[in-house]
Amino acid sequence: MKLTHDSIERNVGLLIILTVLVVSVGGLLEIVPLFFQKSTTTPVAGLKPYDPVRLSGRDIYIREGCFLCHSQMIRPFRAETERYGHYSVAGEFVYDHPFQWGSKRTGPDLHRVGGRYSDEWQRAHLINPRDVVPESNMPAFGWLDRNPVDAAGVADKMRALRKVGVPYSDEEIAGAGKEVEGKTELDVLIAYLQGMGLELKGAK
Repeated sequence: MKLTHDSIERNVGLLIILTVLVVSVGGLLEIVPLFFQKSTTTPVAGLKPYDPVRLSGRDIYIREGCFLCHSQMIRPFRAETERYGHYSVAGEFVYDHPFQWGSKRTGPDLHRVGGRYSDEWQRAHLINPRDVVPESNMPAFGWLDRNPVDAAGVADKMRALRKVGVPYSDEEIAGAGKEVEGKTELDVLIAYLQGMGLELKGAK
């Protein structure tokens, strides 16, 4: 049977098979080469795995849906690099599982927010955003200052991440609980924000 555009569209089964084939081949051609490029698999200079405090903060960031309004991916456009800093590169996200890129910007991109404000500013902003940014429509997260961090679970998270390639040592995992013990969810979230995007922050 001669395959024409019309005959393919009229045969639903054939259309599905050909669509899956084209998407699969195209996807492989786009994705597979990335596994062999150093720029996408090698950490940038100075990048280290998240310590237990920042790792716990990142979990709070994800749990509270912060990534739904704040991207962590500065695109290589002048308007973005002038506002946010050096554009994001793949080597900065080697230890992120999952990465928090996104494209939704109800609020500003946070990839280079580390060190931009003091811990006190971040605390006030998270407890009540309108105290420091009157026009903000961000919800308040004051209750995080009353919630203790789950110190017992952080070591298990680090063991799981080690299985997917994050180079945590046995000593780091063993001491993880003590590092977050006594801290609140707000404390660790601030620590995560303050460490964000520092490796290339000053680069041009």
